[in-house]
Amino acid sequence: MTALILDGKTLAASWEEQLNTRVAALKDRSNGRTPILATILVGDDPASATYVKMKGNACRRVGMDSLAVEMPGSTTTEQLLTKIDELNNDPNVHGILLQHPVPEQIDERACFDAISLHKDVDGVTCLGFGRMAMGEDAYGCATPKGIMRILEHYKIDIEGKHAVVVGRSAILGKPMAMMLLEANATVTICHSRTQNLEGLIKQADILVGAVGKPEFIKASWVKDGAVVIDAGYHPGGVGDIELAPLKDRVSAYTPVPGGVGPMTINTLIFQSVDSGEKAIA
Repeated sequence: MTALILDGKTLAASWEEQLNTRVAALKDRSNGRTPILATILVGDDPASATYVKMKGNACRRVGMDSLAVEMPGSTTTEQLLTKIDELNNDPNVHGILLQHPVPEQIDERACFDAISLHKDVDGVTCLGFGRMAMGEDAYGCATPKGIMRILEHYKIDIEGKHAVVVGRSAILGKPMAMMLLEANATVTICHSRTQNLEGLIKQADILVGAVGKPEFIKASWVKDGAVVIDAGYHPGGVGDIELAPLKDRVSAYTPVPGGVGPMTINTLIFQSVDSGEKAIA
């Protein structure tokens, strides 16, 4: 079996061309105004700084503006909430991204939930999650929404399939499960306390690895012909799933790197453009 490579990098580049056209058209209609994504980075974690820089670069590639807000590692919850409130009330800001994780003294959930729903382009608020889970209009969490866009582009059949999501984080595993359920999959959510994890994974028609541990999911656990989505990335260029032995056994898979990661960033930009169009047009 020759597996279909679900190439998120190429797909993201294709979408950037379309977004560039949309942003240019919006500028023409609005006297040069452009969607603006505000990125908040608290502290000096180098990995977080790199991710924020990548998101800013992606904004500029499609003609958007990015407002970089940098706050010290000593920032309190109250100070961060004040900054988010300022951005919520700034009519020139159309999307707000709070880079995860924040320093431990900050109540991250309170700060996520302070972001206005119409500017929650990263899909991190409880209100946005609730609306999405109920099938109402909301911006989806960027990584699971990016995965759904990959599956849609490559015409992966979801309806009626058994999807197994390994991981239950608030911004990946849980929303991923709800999005697959909304697409009419039968969904099993697994986690660190799941019994017979290997047996459940062997039932998966669609497997999503979102556990945050390098190659935690072994190739021998995955059945032939499955669609394999690896949402992890770790040093050495490996994900959460042992991919190498699967490339001749599964029907489709996301490479690491070059699969889910580029579409996560692209989805953030995609939703920022959408927010800008709603606010400016």
